[in-house]
Amino acid sequence: MPQPPAKDGPRVNQDITVPVVRLIDQNGAALGVVSVREAIAKAVAVGLDLVEIVPTSQPPVCKILNYGKYKYELQKKKNEARKNQKIVEIKEIKLRPGIEENDYQVKLRAMKRFLEEGDKVKVTLRFRGREMEHKDITTQIMERAKNDLVDLAKIEAAPKLEGRQMIMVVAPKG
Repeated sequence: MPQPPAKDGPRVNQDITVPVVRLIDQNGAALGVVSVREAIAKAVAVGLDLVEIVPTSQPPVCKILNYGKYKYELQKKKNEARKNQKIVEIKEIKLRPGIEENDYQVKLRAMKRFLEEGDKVKVTLRFRGREMEHKDITTQIMERAKNDLVDLAKIEAAPKLEGRQMIMVVAPKG
């Protein structure tokens, strides 16, 4: 026999199955340990719901409140938390071993902008043909980029050679 789907959120009124609960009224005053029937009767008397706030305690803590308003407040808190969450992206900057000074400065400004926005930067230095013979030049370019970004970023992955490209990942400090 299939189980009914578990209801999300706290148990309310008739869904509370324990015999006794620790009751808190609508004003926040503790009324002590009472039976579930008595707690539901008190909630109905004031026109509100009995909501299980702390189901893990012995006995469970229940509060008399407006369940619709309670759900709305929880949803609002959840949305606020999601809004304040920062998604970190990885931006990629591609360099070449024979990069000219002005081109390098343009790429460096872009890297700084990405880091200031809170994103990680993956610096990729690609080789073509015989450029692989001059690894010393590429190492100098990566070291220069690392030194130019030292005040804004920390090195997350040191420069390493992967096939025909050298890759380094930097993340913003803080």
